[in-house]
Amino acid sequence: MASNPVNSTPPLSLPEINQVSFEDIKASLGAGYSDFKAHPLMSGFFGLFYAAFGILFVWCLAWLGWIWMVIPAAIGFPLIAPFAAAGLYEMSRRRQARKSFSWSDILSVIASQRKREMGWMAFVTLFIFWVWMYQFRTLLVIILQDSSFSDLEGFISTVLYTSEGWTFIAIGICIGAFLSTVLFTVTVISMPMLLDREMDFISAMITSFRVVTESPVVMLTWAAIIAGTLILSMVPAFLGLIFTLPILGHTTWHLYQRAVVPKD
Repeated sequence: MASNPVNSTPPLSLPEINQVSFEDIKASLGAGYSDFKAHPLMSGFFGLFYAAFGILFVWCLAWLGWIWMVIPAAIGFPLIAPFAAAGLYEMSRRRQARKSFSWSDILSVIASQRKREMGWMAFVTLFIFWVWMYQFRTLLVIILQDSSFSDLEGFISTVLYTSEGWTFIAIGICIGAFLSTVLFTVTVISMPMLLDREMDFISAMITSFRVVTESPVVMLTWAAIIAGTLILSMVPAFLGLIFTLPILGHTTWHLYQRAVVPKD
């Protein structure tokens, strides 16, 4: 009598993880800064590209007359920072392995990611950014429907000096904090991991989630540091990102190396 077929798909194999401490954050920041100092022009290029894209994005919204979109776009823009840092992860990876590299080496690695799982992570990132923008518009219609503003100054005045505006801010902050936490949890480790290893993006997100839940206080403190640094960096017309994004990107690579047990 023939036996029933057995599902031959191997069980999901996830990397082992380590508990992360504040010392790991400190050491990773030091290593990230060292990477930036070693290649300031190349690192700064990725920060400049990110800043220029942010300026262009906000300018287009203003040019189209979508004044109400400028603030959520500026606030939500850091959500896509992990994907923008792919080139920085590769620089840190090669430098850690004591391998020399050129512009073409780094850019070719970035270009090749479209054929790998990193593209799916880009979709996840942009989807959450879209949800952030959409919920902002929904709240605007529901809460500030009776208000009128034709320019950015009028919008800010409405938000800051009316009871409806305060309600709008409170609810927006709660939703934004939730979306940011979700995105951070599934990308903080998965982005550099997908560049470093051959694995599917679901496994990478699960691993990232495990790292955050294993050391929640430390990792959420790191999330707050990233958010605060990026937001402050955008105040001078996004230009602070030229320096802060590279350092944070390099740091994230080294934190991933400490959080996940190296592959054999």
